[in-house]
Amino acid sequence: MSESSHNETQENQAPASPVATPQERILSVDVLRGFDMFWLVGGAGLVLGIIKLFGPGAEQLLAPQLEHAEWEGFHFYDLIFPLFVYMIGMSLTFSLGRLQQQKGTWGAYKRLLRRFVLMFLMGVFYYGGMQHELQDVRWLGVLQRLALCYLFGGIIYLHFKPRGMAIICAAILIIYWLWLSFVPVPGVGHPSLTWEANWAAYVDSILLPGHPHYGTWDPEGLLSTIPSVASCLLGVFAGLLIKDKSLSHGKKFIYLLVAGTAMVILGFLWGLQFPVIKRVWTSSYVLVAGGYSTLLLAFFLLLIDILKIRFWVQPFIWIGANSLTIYMARNIVDFNKVGDCFVGGSVRNFLGEPLGYLAHVTASFALSLLLVHFLYKKKIFLRL
Repeated sequence: MSESSHNETQENQAPASPVATPQERILSVDVLRGFDMFWLVGGAGLVLGIIKLFGPGAEQLLAPQLEHAEWEGFHFYDLIFPLFVYMIGMSLTFSLGRLQQQKGTWGAYKRLLRRFVLMFLMGVFYYGGMQHELQDVRWLGVLQRLALCYLFGGIIYLHFKPRGMAIICAAILIIYWLWLSFVPVPGVGHPSLTWEANWAAYVDSILLPGHPHYGTWDPEGLLSTIPSVASCLLGVFAGLLIKDKSLSHGKKFIYLLVAGTAMVILGFLWGLQFPVIKRVWTSSYVLVAGGYSTLLLAFFLLLIDILKIRFWVQPFIWIGANSLTIYMARNIVDFNKVGDCFVGGSVRNFLGEPLGYLAHVTASFALSLLLVHFLYKKKIFLRL
C-alpha cells in the first residue's frame, strides 16, 4: 500500500500497544503513548493547520515533516510507527515480566499468543477483512507488524537475559545490513537499495499474496518485519531501565539521554553507507528511530516525573488509554466528514483559508478527543 500522502499515512499507522497494570504504570510512559497516538487521530492535521497560519514559508519548511520521507531520509512522521513498536517492547517488560513471575513461562505464553492472534486478526479486519478475494487480502499491515513484533519480542524477552537480547538485536541489524548491502538482488545482478529493486521488494513479490509484480511491495512486508523486531527490543531495554528501582529518575534520564543521542549519531553515520529508509526498515533507520524514541522518553521522564510539569498531560492520557479503540473507530467512522457537519460548506467558505482548514481539522480532532474522554470517564478500555 502506498504511503505517498499524509492522509494515507494517517490511516496506515496503528497504536496497538499492550499496557501495564495500574500499579506499575509510569505516567511519562502513558503520556508518551498518547502523544504518539495524537498525531494519528487528527493531531497532525491540527498542527499543519497552525503552521498554515504563519504563511507559505512556514508551510514549505515544516509541512514535509508531517509526511513520510519519499525514500531515503528521516522526517518527524517517520518516527510515529517505530515509536509504537518501541513502546510495545517497553510494555513487554511490565506485562510479561510480571506474568512470568506469577504464572510461569507457560502462563506468559498464553497471554502472549492470545494478544498476538487478536491483534493480527484486527489488522486483517482493519484492511477490509475477507471481503476481497483471498489473494487480495492484506495479510501484513501495520497492526499485523505490531502483532509480530509483540510475539517475537515477547519470545526473546521470556528466554533471554539483557545481554542475550542485546546480542540478538545486534545480530539482526548486522545480518540485515549485510544481506541488503552486499547480496545481489535477483534479476538485477548487483546489490540494490532503490525503490524499483531491493531485497524487500523481491521477497514480497514472491511470498506475499497480492503482490505478484516486482515493485508492488508492501512497506509492512515480510523481510522488513525482521529488523522491526530489533526496534521492539530497543523498547525492551528502555522498559528494563525504567523498571529498575535501584536507579533514581535523574540517573534514568541521563542514561536515556546518552543512549538516545548515541543511537541517533550512529544511525546517521551508518546511513552514509546503508541509507536511512523507512519503507525497508534499514538497520540505520532502526537506530535513528530508536534513538529519537529514547530521547522522547527521556524528555517526558524529565518533564513529567522529575520536574512534575503535568498541567498539559490529561488529553494525552485519555488518548493513550484507548489508543486501539480510537484508531479502529477512525477507520469505521469518517471523523473528517462528521466535522464537516459543524464547520464545512458555507462556514468554511466564510472563514476562508487557512482559518477554514484549521477549523475543519480542529473539529475532527475534537470529536476524537471527546470520544476518548467519554470512554476514560466511564472506565471503558479496549484490552486484548
